[in-house]
Amino acid sequence: MRVLVDMNKICRLLFFVWVCLMVVSCGEYAAVQKTQDYEYKYETAKAYFIEGKYTRASTLLYDLLGIMKGTTNGEECFYLTAMSEFCHKNFDMAHNTFQKYYQSYPKGTYAELARYYAALSLFNQIPDPRLDQSNTLAAMNEFQIFMDMYPYTSLKAKAQDMIFILQDKLVEKECMSAKLYYDLGGYLLNSLYGGSNYEACVVTAQNALRDYPYAQTERREFLSILVLRAKYQLALKSIEEKRVERFRDTIDEYYAFENDYPESKYLKEAKSIFQHAEDALKRKKLNLEED
Repeated sequence: MRVLVDMNKICRLLFFVWVCLMVVSCGEYAAVQKTQDYEYKYETAKAYFIEGKYTRASTLLYDLLGIMKGTTNGEECFYLTAMSEFCHKNFDMAHNTFQKYYQSYPKGTYAELARYYAALSLFNQIPDPRLDQSNTLAAMNEFQIFMDMYPYTSLKAKAQDMIFILQDKLVEKECMSAKLYYDLGGYLLNSLYGGSNYEACVVTAQNALRDYPYAQTERREFLSILVLRAKYQLALKSIEEKRVERFRDTIDEYYAFENDYPESKYLKEAKSIFQHAEDALKRKKLNLEED
């Protein structure tokens, strides 16, 4: 029991000390905010940044931006302001501040890093694939500009990796769109492509395959099987005048799929589609001969 009482006293004492330190710290911070000693304020802001107190650092640095402009610390102050926002995960504000930095100091000491982190700030805001991908495209563009401007940068490999990840997000969105069209099937017309949802599926998937040649193999494989499935469904549901042509198109698509993905997990399904398409053509041929 005595040990428990002593421990309680120790805990209360430690809490009291912590509160005192916090009060002193808050008092010091308030004093720094009000001081007219800008060099001291700037050094304190940098200390806060190093300690990971990014909110305090950015608050002080924003206060100093106008004052430091044109001085030897002006450029660094601007860059640290952006980095404070980035480290605090205020990515939208960080992106804007990095942009303003490299626009103000296009050949500055931190221009290369500012462009990289501006792109990375956008990367950290990429949305769910089902949503608008404007930020994804903007981030890809920023990374590409960064690599064009600094072709020998040590960050090139990282920037390329980011572009591949972003591109995969765009491909994922196209996969979802193509699959949605396929799943809707013949129930709803898709006026955008002037025909059925199967046609929309084919167009969407083929455009994605053309636009993203370096997409992950599994993504391209999935888009390709969607094209084959959709072409087969189009043939089945076509009017008589178009059925033969569309079954032949399905067969051609199968050969292309088999050639591109000889070990595909969808190969059994693809062969089944091929066989049904061939059988349908044979039946059609017999009917024509009988007529």
